[in-house]
Amino acid sequence: MAGVFPSQTLEQLIASDAIRMDAPPADNQIQPASIDLRLGSVAYRVRASFLAGHGNSVQDRLSDFEMHRVDLTNGAVLEKGCVYVVPLQESLALPATVHGAANAKSSTGRLDLLTRTITDGGTEFDRIPAGYHGPLFAEICPRSFSVLVRPGMTLNQLRLRDGDAKLTDTELLALHAASPLVDRTPTIADGLGFSVDLRPNDQDVVGYRAKPHTGVIDLSKINHYDPAEFWEPIRPSNGRVILDPGAFYILVSQEAVTIPPNYAAEMAPYLAMVGEFRVHYAGFFDPGFGHASAGGQGSRGVLEVRCHEAPFALEHGQIVGRLIYEHMTQTPDMLYGRELSSNYQGQSLKLSKHFRTPAS
Repeated sequence: MAGVFPSQTLEQLIASDAIRMDAPPADNQIQPASIDLRLGSVAYRVRASFLAGHGNSVQDRLSDFEMHRVDLTNGAVLEKGCVYVVPLQESLALPATVHGAANAKSSTGRLDLLTRTITDGGTEFDRIPAGYHGPLFAEICPRSFSVLVRPGMTLNQLRLRDGDAKLTDTELLALHAASPLVDRTPTIADGLGFSVDLRPNDQDVVGYRAKPHTGVIDLSKINHYDPAEFWEPIRPSNGRVILDPGAFYILVSQEAVTIPPNYAAEMAPYLAMVGEFRVHYAGFFDPGFGHASAGGQGSRGVLEVRCHEAPFALEHGQIVGRLIYEHMTQTPDMLYGRELSSNYQGQSLKLSKHFRTPAS
């Protein structure tokens, strides 16, 4: 059956050495529909982002772009605005029909920490071709905050699948009728539309904007940092926020979303024509997210937004992204928010787990 591989299949792939690891799996490394990828012990500071390209290895291309090496063994700072390539502790020897997609973890995206996976011979970021045999690398570019990292930390994750299991719009409508995917009439066009909420009922903050000059964030520290040192709150203004070019924003969707146990989803951009901004779509949504079977009652989607060429007026209710749903090959042994504890189940507007809850 075509579909995304669940946790129990990922464990089988580890046992069969199709997913190879430099160290035994860490606690909670295997997710309901993905596996976290761990940083190795060295980061290569490079002068430009790159892809290996057909017939080339990443290691060979590093000789063209490397500026210096950073030893991560005892922790090291990756500087804002710089690009690094880090060999990962996981590598692959996939069966011929199995291919994959990688994505940044939720907390990585909420820090505006651009993290993409590259492979030997790769011509696309975050895409693992069917039957790939070889190492994996993370390209990391901190864009809003410098971060302190150590070996074994996980910034991105890998989802493996056999075949194409994306739901058509007709299938999405039928699924919503059987098990509501959002708490309102869905907007379905090449996926399930996400719209931005700029008129909240229960708070006077509609989002956060990253401050331009801040301290370092140690990614090992959870619920530690004062949000006021890193973020400016955005107050309601007639259902509109004017996005400044180059600034990074945390906003939230109007829709409370659910992912039924037999499905997985991925956030994708909506349409480039709707405005000169981009929702950071580095987001896997796991089976059980917001779903009653995992103790959820719908969870909002947190939107990581960056404006580009010109200031842009973002309006309440504007569609800014979409969720692409896929079949699982099996129901996972664990569900998001049930067997697997989560920082974001039942979320509304929420910063990454590294920050304390903002004072009301």
